[in-house]
Amino acid sequence: MAINKIDKKRGNLQGYRVRVSYQDTNGKFKQVERVCYGLAEAQMTEKRLTIDYKENKEGLAKSKMTVRELYDEYMAYHATETRKTSHVSTAAKLQKRVLPYLGDCRLDKLTQQKLANWKIEISKQDLSLTTKKNGYTALSALLNYAVKMEYIPKNPLSALGTFKDSNVIEEPGKKLRYYTPEQFLKFIEVAKSHCNTIKDWDYYVYFNILFYLGLRKGEATALKWSDIKGDTVCIRRSISQKLGSGDYEALPKSKGSIRDLQMPTPLIDILNEHKERQRAVSHIFTEDYRICGGETPLRDSSVENRNKKYASEAELPHIRIHDYRHSHASVLANNSINIQEVARRLGHADVQMTWNIYSHLYPQESQRAVSVLNQIVQK
Repeated sequence: MAINKIDKKRGNLQGYRVRVSYQDTNGKFKQVERVCYGLAEAQMTEKRLTIDYKENKEGLAKSKMTVRELYDEYMAYHATETRKTSHVSTAAKLQKRVLPYLGDCRLDKLTQQKLANWKIEISKQDLSLTTKKNGYTALSALLNYAVKMEYIPKNPLSALGTFKDSNVIEEPGKKLRYYTPEQFLKFIEVAKSHCNTIKDWDYYVYFNILFYLGLRKGEATALKWSDIKGDTVCIRRSISQKLGSGDYEALPKSKGSIRDLQMPTPLIDILNEHKERQRAVSHIFTEDYRICGGETPLRDSSVENRNKKYASEAELPHIRIHDYRHSHASVLANNSINIQEVARRLGHADVQMTWNIYSHLYPQESQRAVSVLNQIVQK
């Protein structure tokens, strides 16, 4: 660090060159210079640059922390930024897929080669491609946090890219499964035929909600009668069910997931009838009752068991609970409903996400485009 006079003046103020040497987070020696006018300004600049230097030294020390130490710091921060369910999920991914392999590695020693070796180890395991990709995403987010905190200059994992299945060529929408309206009517007819108790009706209503509103299963499970305002349902909460940790009610997945949806007449009628059933069987019925389940929400496992049973009896292919959401979107897309409205109803934060998933369902416009152009007749 030094302050030297230079052959420059500004008015009556003498020029000075302030120079500070430091070591960056990669261990390389660097210098920073500033030209100032007046000794007081030069001394103040030197002091400020010295402080920056010390902070940089702290960053260098932080770069020597291990991935496990970074994990502890990151998860404390992560807990304040995300929902509890997302926090627990991220912690589990890092604990299972990252810490056993990279936990003791220092950040400044975390090279692309070590990360490539990590990918090789994970690739050898009998895991689904989705599980492997989720591990990659969690690790990438962890390292992005280190970049944000200036512990490392860049994320070394980014250059390697996520896991891929070299034997599969993925096409948008190729794996999308859903029921057509005709298939759903067959399914729900079987569901209705099993309605002998109030619990049976709960499942019947639940599947109707999934299809007609396109809700996530946690959103549908969390619905209360107080969420119904006339012909509109207000999505304000979601329930997550985890083995060993019980139910957890929180806000929906994202800000865009908080939405009001106008309901179609068939669903309004189904809900009105079900509300009267619950009133009839309960002496303490309140508007805080779950629409499906009453005092306690339906269990995910029981819903899936019914789903398989009804599909089998209706002689339909089995689809996941989440695929009823795809079924809802497919009805809208095949009827050319604006993609922005589809995104709004699904609660997607970004319409691009909706387009990436459902664009192939929209009617092809090529023939219609040619037809329009054919009508331009030259004279």
